[in-house]
Amino acid sequence: MGFFSRLFTWGKSEANSAMESLEDPIKMADQGIRDLEQDLDKSIKALASVKASSITAKRELDKARQEAVDYENKAMTFLKAAEMGKMSQDEADRMATQCLEKKSQKNQELPMLQKNYEKYQAAVEKLEGSVKSLKAQIDKWKNEAKMLKARAKVSEATANVNKQLAGIDSTDTISMLERMKEKVDQQEALADSYLEIAEQTQGADRDIDSALQALGGSVEASSDLAALKAKMSETKAIASQVEEAKAISASSVSDLDLLKQQMADKQTVEAEQQADRPMQQADQAPME
Repeated sequence: MGFFSRLFTWGKSEANSAMESLEDPIKMADQGIRDLEQDLDKSIKALASVKASSITAKRELDKARQEAVDYENKAMTFLKAAEMGKMSQDEADRMATQCLEKKSQKNQELPMLQKNYEKYQAAVEKLEGSVKSLKAQIDKWKNEAKMLKARAKVSEATANVNKQLAGIDSTDTISMLERMKEKVDQQEALADSYLEIAEQTQGADRDIDSALQALGGSVEASSDLAALKAKMSETKAIASQVEEAKAISASSVSDLDLLKQQMADKQTVEAEQQADRPMQQADQAPME
């Protein structure tokens, strides 16, 4: 017995779980609102029926009251007719007595009619409260249904996006993109390291150039200066050799040759002076 009981319980739970998985919140909300509207319609019909009974009970109560008053007035009419001689006193008393008996019967009915009317009136008030509450519930859930529909659309869109993201993760696309990102980071780090090495090498070259400039110039300038000094030394050496050759040549010239040279030089000077005289006379003529 325990086994079948547990089996029944398991089957019931599985059925409930299957039903919950098939439930659409929007459709269920709309169905719930339709159910409330059906309850409202039934309540309105019940209210109308009870109100009709209440109106009938009120009419019966009012009619019984009015009939009691009418029977009393009729009794008084018979008594007045006897006083006026229109009928005998005995006949008037008999008819007035019957009227008063009818009045008494109606007065006896009044408490029951009043209670019946009050009962229907209480039912009317209760049903009116129920109808009012149902209307408020329907208005509330209609607004809630609008919000539920909007939320359902958002949740459905979000679920689709998350499902797509889950599908992307399952195909290792995200992992591949992460690897590519790491690879690019490594390449950038390698480029930065080469840049640092280049800057360090250039910095060493700048340090060497600065040291050379502090010593008076660069390596190239120092080499040019040394070459120039060597060239000047060679020039001086050659000039010295030429002067020595001239001195040797001058010492080897005879005194006669020297005298001839001096006389030739003197003649050249005198010829030049004679050539200049006519020009000087020409310059002085206008002044005289």
